[in-house]
Amino acid sequence: MSTIQMPSMVSTKTMLSAAASLAASAVLLRPIIKELIPRHFQDHIFYKASSFLAGFSSTFNIIVQQFQGIVPLPNEMYMAAESYLASKISPSTRCLQVAKQEDSKGLEVTMEKGETVVDFFQGTEFKWKLISEEKEKSVVQQRRNNPFLNTILILETKFFVLSFHKKHKEKALKIYLPHILQQFKEIKQEEKTIKIHTADYENMYHRMGADAWQGVNLDHPATFDTLAMEPEEKRKVKEDLERFARRKAYYRRVGKAWKRGYLLHGPPGTGKSSLIAAMANFLRFDIYDLELTEVRSNSTLRKLLVGIANRSIIVVEDIDCTIELQDRKNAKTDSESLGQSRNHHDKVTLSGLLNFIDGLWSSCGDERIIIFTTNHMERLDPALLRPGRMDMHIHMSYCSPSGFKTLLSNYHNVDDHPLCPEVDLLLREVEATPAEVAEELMKSDDTEAAMRVLIEFLLRKRAEKGETAEEATGVDVEVSKGEEAKGLSGGERNEGENE
Repeated sequence: MSTIQMPSMVSTKTMLSAAASLAASAVLLRPIIKELIPRHFQDHIFYKASSFLAGFSSTFNIIVQQFQGIVPLPNEMYMAAESYLASKISPSTRCLQVAKQEDSKGLEVTMEKGETVVDFFQGTEFKWKLISEEKEKSVVQQRRNNPFLNTILILETKFFVLSFHKKHKEKALKIYLPHILQQFKEIKQEEKTIKIHTADYENMYHRMGADAWQGVNLDHPATFDTLAMEPEEKRKVKEDLERFARRKAYYRRVGKAWKRGYLLHGPPGTGKSSLIAAMANFLRFDIYDLELTEVRSNSTLRKLLVGIANRSIIVVEDIDCTIELQDRKNAKTDSESLGQSRNHHDKVTLSGLLNFIDGLWSSCGDERIIIFTTNHMERLDPALLRPGRMDMHIHMSYCSPSGFKTLLSNYHNVDDHPLCPEVDLLLREVEATPAEVAEELMKSDDTEAAMRVLIEFLLRKRAEKGETAEEATGVDVEVSKGEEAKGLSGGERNEGENE
């Protein structure tokens, strides 16, 4: 039995020995080949040699370059791998790179060249190694004394080498690398600095090619936990936002633009702006503040729309203050408006706004939210309010007892207080906005004192409400008081009137 297997064993050992000798010879011959063989033949020779040797190995390699293309552009796969591997660095790693950007929240930790990271994904081992190569580049520069000066630049190129067993090739290309890209996008979105953008109308109108939007960092701390809204209302809004954010495939399947419209309506000071900031912080979306009264025409509105990035919230505040967009039932007759027709060309029309919301121009971006705010919902044209344009109507009401509890926790870090029942009773009797309640709570750092200040404020509002009610009823109030003082019953009054 053993004499039959011996030739096979010897043959296998011989082949492996020959492959190893060939690999060693290639390493020794590489410097000689670089000197004797022209550059454009070298890569071809080494590629053929590597392909031949790969046939004796079970390892498969994928190269992920830092830049790609003739005009070097950043490779997103490289950036994704760099970010992903930062969380996979083991205690045995000897060297790291650390950086801090001005607008970033924390330190950026990356691998140092020559380091190796092993990642186990779904039971498969993937080994990453960061390689850095230096290349010389000759640049001819013209100088005053020496018209042709040859300068040698040393350029560094980085790339990852991903190694794994060749039987996992499909898994690496179709599951593992897409998983890293998705992780990178989620991390990037989570660490994103939210900005609020305003339109630069002067530059847009007077400078051709100028950027339509200018952004600054949004540091508004509002979250759904800090909003003085009814808990059930907050839950509905959060669930609607989450459902919208995960339904890209659904919107594609039904043939609709990936967007959502919200109408925030209610008295001033009820937290409409805070809700917008909380939505932006929740989704990590930028805000684009659109002032329609400054937009001269529908074409300008389209230009602004094209300049808005994906994953953004477009806000049109106080839409009821734009006269041309009010209810068409209250519009002027043709004869009355004929004299003003010459000015219509420099205004945004209702049809132009509707096209901005749900027409073809609304499809030039993905994952957008459009928010209208108004203090007077009854003034708006019904065409703006239907589903598909304003999909969800959110009523921002006066401060309720549950909203007050949230404000008390926000401003005094207190969940309950002996005076809370008295405040709750007063809030059911008077109309006080969350902004008014918050202002009273801020007048003292002492919770007891702040609560008493708030109660005094609510008592004054109740007294004012009573005086207003008396003024509204006028003489009837005085008559009823006089009749009650005389103790006259309804029957006695009727008898007196008949007599």
